[in-house]
Amino acid sequence: MSNPALSRARRRPILYMLVYGAFLVLIAITATAQAFITSAHVSASVMSASIATDRSIMGAFIESNLIPADLDPSTTPPYRSDFLQAGLAALLSPSELQGSRVVRVEVRTPDGTVLLADTAARRGVVVPADGGFRAALGGAPSAQLAEASAVKPSFGALNAGKTVIEEYLPIVTHGKVVAVVGIVRNAEPLLARIDATRRDVVVLTVVAALVVSLLLFFVFRAAQARLTRQTVQLIEAASRDALTGLLNHGSVVEGLSDAIDVARAKGGGVAVALVDIDNFHLLNETYGHAAGDQALKKLATLLGEQASEPHLLGRFGPDEFLVVAPHGSASNLEAVVEQVRLAVGELALQFGASERLPLTVSVGIATFPEHAAAVTDLISTVTLALAEAKSSGGDTVRVANRTADERADARGFDVLHGLVITVDGKDHYTKRHSEDVARYATFIARRLGLDEEFQSTIRLAGLLHDVGKIGIPDQILRKPGRLTVDENMVVRQHVALGDAIVRDLPNIEVIRTGILHHHERWDGGGYLHGIGHEEIPLIARILSVADTFSAMTTTRPYRKAMPLTEALKRLGDAAGTQLDEELVKIFIAGIETAPDAPLPGLATPSAGLWTPSLQPG
Repeated sequence: MSNPALSRARRRPILYMLVYGAFLVLIAITATAQAFITSAHVSASVMSASIATDRSIMGAFIESNLIPADLDPSTTPPYRSDFLQAGLAALLSPSELQGSRVVRVEVRTPDGTVLLADTAARRGVVVPADGGFRAALGGAPSAQLAEASAVKPSFGALNAGKTVIEEYLPIVTHGKVVAVVGIVRNAEPLLARIDATRRDVVVLTVVAALVVSLLLFFVFRAAQARLTRQTVQLIEAASRDALTGLLNHGSVVEGLSDAIDVARAKGGGVAVALVDIDNFHLLNETYGHAAGDQALKKLATLLGEQASEPHLLGRFGPDEFLVVAPHGSASNLEAVVEQVRLAVGELALQFGASERLPLTVSVGIATFPEHAAAVTDLISTVTLALAEAKSSGGDTVRVANRTADERADARGFDVLHGLVITVDGKDHYTKRHSEDVARYATFIARRLGLDEEFQSTIRLAGLLHDVGKIGIPDQILRKPGRLTVDENMVVRQHVALGDAIVRDLPNIEVIRTGILHHHERWDGGGYLHGIGHEEIPLIARILSVADTFSAMTTTRPYRKAMPLTEALKRLGDAAGTQLDEELVKIFIAGIETAPDAPLPGLATPSAGLWTPSLQPG
């Protein structure tokens, strides 16, 4: 049977794909911006170059051909105007700037009258002053791109494309603008060059982006593969017993629960075998833990050889192993474990100068639904069958002889009490903490005026709220320091595991709700479902207040307990965000004033009102 946690870890995450997509979008935006910026810079550079070139050309023309008298139309003879017109017309052919040919050149007086032009038809025309002309009258040359139709009122019909460069250059004498030169260039070749430049920039950027994207794809894929491997290894380590390499208690119980769900859906059965090493305690005491570890590893190896797929194997206790035969293979489990028992009997252990020691196992077997109808009941039944096998002298296989109907009345308290004992065996802190949570939660329920049945239910929910922690690896559960992000994610699963452990017990729905949701937050930032406010069931909200207060006032592996006054202050600070504000107020008021307030560190309620002297040191 596959491990569901490992299957989830191996799914391809989409985070790196989102980053990769964001990078491609950024490249597209960058390429577009570069194209426009380049176009703008090229256009500005060409305009500057156009003005500089035309100032040079017109400067040479004026220097060589124009005299001050030519600027007065009343004194300029016709032959002189014809001569200057021919000179201006000659500028149209050779005067090119990167293919941008001059198509019109005029000299105008400050009032806008065309004094000289490359064509006789333009002489004497009065042109209204526009922005460029007025700028030139102020002494500043100007150049701009314009539609040919837009400059026609100023320069007449033009032999040019749709877009032109319109320029105005001042002629200055003794610090005074005496005339303005108007020039029109065909801008189509220039625009074609700008478009080509823009296209080249985009192509270059896109090609570079594709190369970088390809490199990043391989980098991201390699990084994600490594992260996935590390996650799988972490989950594997968290779900495996460090000594034997088999599934640990929590993982094998979860697998059993899943197998029963499948059997219910398909109408089949599930068989479980609990395998225990006879006299393991004496072996440990006599020859040390190294000898016990050797025996455990040998048994684990034999189990792996005899009970391979589709059987599920896990270390259930210090010297116990659970074998789960899922739907389709349950009928032959007794034969499989009998082969294991016989193979173990062939082994011999020797430690130092000791004699060759025999190794035997006792096995209990129970089946779903024949002997039990729920996970916890099935485990309880197979444990009883194992006890019968051991009490008969060991080295034997015993099948449970009670049916599910015969055991129905024996469920309830005995099974739940057994779970509490199991928690205590896993971690004494967890049991002590759970007892405190049960006291505080019952106190809150009493202060709310809830009925005795609910108080009894919430007390049991408090005792069992952390039952899922029996499946958390010891190195994480008892770590004397802050947990890593990945370790914290493992711990968060204890609420789901706890729900899976108790879900098939009778009349357990309200308790299941408390177990599953007691780590939700009032503001919706909790786990596992992220619900908030009144969406969180009342029992879970009460347990959350009790759990938070207990966590602060109990010494943990990584810190000592807080003083009571500090814990109450922090509890109040958490009201309205982490915790239900009304429940926090009721609890704090009760702790500070109620005669029966359950103070931290006290097994029974205090005899009188709370006083600072009662706070833990």
